[in-house]
Formats: sequence, structure tokens, C-alpha cells
Amino acid sequence: MKLKSIIVDDSSMQRMAVAKLVNNHPHLALVAEYSNAIEAKNGLKNHEVDLIFLDVEMPIISGFDLLEALENPPQVILITGKPDYALKAFDYDVTDYLHKPITLARFEASVKRAVAKYEQLNRVDEDEEHIFVKSNLKKRKVILNDIKWIEALGDYIKLVTDEANIVILSTMKSFEKQLPAEKFLRIHKSYIVNLEKIEKFNSKNVEVGGRQIPLSRNKKTELAEALANV
Repeated sequence: MKLKSIIVDDSSMQRMAVAKLVNNHPHLALVAEYSNAIEAKNGLKNHEVDLIFLDVEMPIISGFDLLEALENPPQVILITGKPDYALKAFDYDVTDYLHKPITLARFEASVKRAVAKYEQLNRVDEDEEHIFVKSNLKKRKVILNDIKWIEALGDYIKLVTDEANIVILSTMKSFEKQLPAEKFLRIHKSYIVNLEKIEKFNSKNVEVGGRQIPLSRNKKTELAEALANV
């Protein structure tokens, strides 16, 4: 699976740099490059696009102006030389925000987020195990396999997925009852982990998605047995 991508940037050097990153990525396919927002808007009428790498600072029509002009924009990763645009960027529901100069690691992290969001939005297998949760007064469908871990936050809990962090009003004990015991384990008073997402563990911590999560001493044996059955 490759996300059909375009680059919109008035700098030919910057377009070349981003194009190299896109062309070298296994989950991206570059379909067009544009030097200004007007060209990009017209080009989007002719190309089916999944992802835009969009420069913010362009003459006449900025990246934000282009976003406002698009009725149904695809995913957008904004690129800018000014960090003070970050807050404004997320008002436009962009997938990510890259600050120049772009590092390979940061670029790959952004693409990973875009791929995860694409898969979530285009999921066709409705038989996947899921639950519905209420967050920000809205019901949301959560695919259980997308959950990496659950974290206690006082009267709330946080579901951590590749796409987003979802905060809901619930206790750990209550939410744990909704999860299949063969896939999820409470390893600490404040953490439940998806057993399939565990990368490694030792006597004190479990690593999930590069994050160290504390492991209670009395849960070590139970965790080892559970992982043996995954």
C-alpha cells in the first residue's frame, strides 16, 4: 500500500529534498509537484491524492489559504521554517507538522502517522473486534488491535493508538472488563497493555512503541505466561 502524494512548495530546492524523501519511502508514491497553491488546487482536480506535503510560507496564497480553499482536503503534512505556526496548524486538522530542515527520523514518524490514519479511515474489515467509547461528547469506534496501551489519568483513562490519544471518563477496572483477557493485561495499577504490541520487557519495564511502561513486581510471572500464549 502506497499513499499517493504531492508536494507544494515555492522553493525548488525544498521540493527536491522532500521528493527524495518521498521517493525513497516504501509507503509513498509521488504523483506531482507544484510550485504554488494555485497550481496545486488545479492539479488536485486531476489527481487522486492521499497526502499533501504542504509548505506554509508561499507568496500570494499561503499553505493555510490553500487548505481553506479545499472542500475535502486529503491528509496534510505541513512544512515550515517557523515553529510558531504549530498551534495554528492543528486548527486545520493536519496529520503532522514538520519544521525545516527536515530530518529523516522526523519525516518517517510523520509518514507512519499518515499511514496509520489512512488505514483507520479506509478500514474495510468490519469484523475486527472493536468497542465504542465516548470522548468529547461523541461516540467513537475503536479497533481493539489499534490500542497500544491504556493509561490511568485520575477519573479518566487514556487509550493510546498510532493515530491518536483518546481520553474517556472511566476507571481502569471498569474498562478492563471490556477487553479480551487473551489480548490485554493490566501490568501496573496505572497501565493495561496490548500483549501483541509489546516489543521487549525486563523485570521493571515493558516497551511498547519505544515507550517504557512500568511493570509491577507481582505481574512479571503473569506477563511471561500471557506472552507465551499470544
